[in-house]
Amino acid sequence: MTDDKDVLRDVWFGRIPTCFTLYQDEITEREAEPYYLLLPRISYLTLVTDKVKKHFQKVMRQEDVTEIWFEYEGTPLKWHFPIGLLFDLHASNTALPWNITVHFKNFPEKDLLHCPSKDVIEAHFMACVKEADALKHKSQVINEMQKKDHKQLWMGLQNDKFDQFWAINRKLMEYPPEDSGFRYIPFRIYQVTTERPFIQKLFRPVAANGQLNTLGDLLKEVCPAAITPEDGEKKNQVMVHGIEPMLETPVQWLSEHMSYPDNFLHISIIPQPTD
Repeated sequence: MTDDKDVLRDVWFGRIPTCFTLYQDEITEREAEPYYLLLPRISYLTLVTDKVKKHFQKVMRQEDVTEIWFEYEGTPLKWHFPIGLLFDLHASNTALPWNITVHFKNFPEKDLLHCPSKDVIEAHFMACVKEADALKHKSQVINEMQKKDHKQLWMGLQNDKFDQFWAINRKLMEYPPEDSGFRYIPFRIYQVTTERPFIQKLFRPVAANGQLNTLGDLLKEVCPAAITPEDGEKKNQVMVHGIEPMLETPVQWLSEHMSYPDNFLHISIIPQPTD
């Protein structure tokens, strides 16, 4: 893995200023003040919002408190998507803080998975890591790790410990010197304009002619509509961690440095804002 440790740190410590407001129809015993929080981009909503839940429970009757869920401008937010992806997909061109509405009633069964405990988040996270390693190394790296290594990955994410997480995760980012990269790149492409949850296909980091495949090559093959024609105006933004990487960037470099902790590159394709 090339040594761009600053990039890894910048990705890890990315934060989104957020204002949580209780939904107006929730029954409270006194007025619910909004709650402000810097959300870590790389984490999950249900993992970092214990304080939000406690804050609003204080003004509610216990019998009115059921499973918490979050919504932005009418869209229920999927807790199993990383926070940074949710923001890029739904709110990247809005002013900060990000205004999220908190609900305790009318859980949207059709749109969201239930999240009864942190164990569910851990299971989802580890399933993604294992899937990513199946693509990268035929699962050899993750299978050679001990249970305590898996736990260290999870605890590093849960407790926001960069060094603890990367001590293990760097092994998942290595590949044999005779190869020019991973076997396949773990990526998912999301668009708000389609019903499909995401696009995911097998894509190699190195082309048959030995050239490194770029982000542009990936999009051309998997989602050609996202690319601006040479003579046309730009219709889409291609976002990873809140920035638009150059299309000439090798996907291998992106996979090593811009993947989320679940080891996937989560790429959002959003309509270009009209000023």
